[in-house]
Amino acid sequence: MPEKPEVLTVARSLEKRLIGKTITDCQVYWNNIISEPSVEKFIKGIVGEKIEDITTRGKWLVFFLTTKVLLIHLRMEGKFFFRKTGDERGKHEHVVFILDEKEEFRFHDVRKFGKMHLLDKEFAYQVLPLSALGYEYNDNNLTRDYLYQKLHGKTVPIKTALLDQSIIAGIGNIYDDEILFLSHINPKRKSNKITKSECDNVISNTKIVMEKAIKLGGTTIKSFTSSEGVHGLFQNELLVHGKENEKCIECGCKIEKIQIGGRGTYFCPHCQK
Repeated sequence: MPEKPEVLTVARSLEKRLIGKTITDCQVYWNNIISEPSVEKFIKGIVGEKIEDITTRGKWLVFFLTTKVLLIHLRMEGKFFFRKTGDERGKHEHVVFILDEKEEFRFHDVRKFGKMHLLDKEFAYQVLPLSALGYEYNDNNLTRDYLYQKLHGKTVPIKTALLDQSIIAGIGNIYDDEILFLSHINPKRKSNKITKSECDNVISNTKIVMEKAIKLGGTTIKSFTSSEGVHGLFQNELLVHGKENEKCIECGCKIEKIQIGGRGTYFCPHCQK
């Protein structure tokens, strides 16, 4: 699933093609992708809206329109394609936005897990889903005391806690493994056993990992690519994720893979005791 760096890469690639365009029509071919409001209200509300800006919040793409905000979550395999009006619709192109009556912006999702919300611009950050998100990795409010307090209310493994979007928004499975490796924290450690100094390390390494991944355009793993096939390069920088049985770059021990909360988890048993 795309995480913050991948979603931000998508947003930046879409800005060049979408800013200033008006949505003159919309067609929905798989209703479950539209979470809020109803499909009929979604189409009625978005037609005539001009795309003014594109940003992200956690793993959500945030499109600022004239009076609305369009939220899109890519989930496992969501991606976008631009097509000429009238081009045959692909099997997995489930939502089509017509731009200025001459170009189509299509949401492609093989698994149909993607989600869209259309909200009033004034309240978009005050209601779900954005209101439930924690701080971004680079928010000044993401402090040692904040993280310590959040973690010490939980008994789940630290690996699971860092995937909790209500604590830090945007971290997923790949970057979780990398952050814990750099922080020398075993992913099985209980969240309420993490010290304040370790919280400092987690915050510092979260910034290091996320900023490097963003600079390199994210990580291309399995089926994920950004719009129009833009590929990330951070997979070349991964230290533990996907490195099962390879030597740890710090100590030479073999990287192990275990399951935590149903998620494949990679770590060094020596460096992350």
